[in-house]
Amino acid sequence: MNQANASHVFLLDVDNTLLDSDRFTADLHAHLTREFGQAECDRYWAIYEQLRTSLGYVDYLGALQRFRLENDTRPGVFNLAYWLLDYPFEHRLYAGALEAVDELNKLGRAVILSDGDVAFQPHKIERAGIRGVVRGEVLIFVHKELALQQMQARYPASHYVVADDKPDLLAKMKHLLGDRLTTVFVRQGHYALRANLDELQPRPDYTINAIGELPALAAELVRAAA
Repeated sequence: MNQANASHVFLLDVDNTLLDSDRFTADLHAHLTREFGQAECDRYWAIYEQLRTSLGYVDYLGALQRFRLENDTRPGVFNLAYWLLDYPFEHRLYAGALEAVDELNKLGRAVILSDGDVAFQPHKIERAGIRGVVRGEVLIFVHKELALQQMQARYPASHYVVADDKPDLLAKMKHLLGDRLTTVFVRQGHYALRANLDELQPRPDYTINAIGELPALAAELVRAAA
């Protein structure tokens, strides 16, 4: 890390921030329908939603396990596992995503702060090339807004900047870290596009329309702090 700017840590979400997860979901839906039919596709997503409600995060492989248990004779169940693990996440990165991370590492330290399961989420981050560009600095929690103390212990800094597509999550983190945190709402993906910022307190400190805009904003923040 650049020691001259070691006071800044940039916390980056993955899904619909660096990676177009909506496109992945659409591809998975199409694959399920093609391989199993609409009814079985609907059943997989029902299991997926049940797991997300009970666990608090998405678990594609866990949903597949339960999908399998309901009918172990389905043709193509194991091929679905291969499809998930072989999915080309490197082709679903938003334009300029890895370049943005590289620029942030010149200003301070870029860290992935994600939520998700302990198998598929790190696989996805590795497959997309994200783990390499952040130099292995990856944190994955069940509820990342509840793990900020652990994050700070691992990455102490005088100031943090977090970029995420979920403004309600940004508000929760701002309440916890206050002025030590700058929140950046990345307006990408279905969740971000339907978000109502007028209902949030506090609102995001900044809003950008694409992850490629983040380095310029980050450079301004670092200059202002200096």
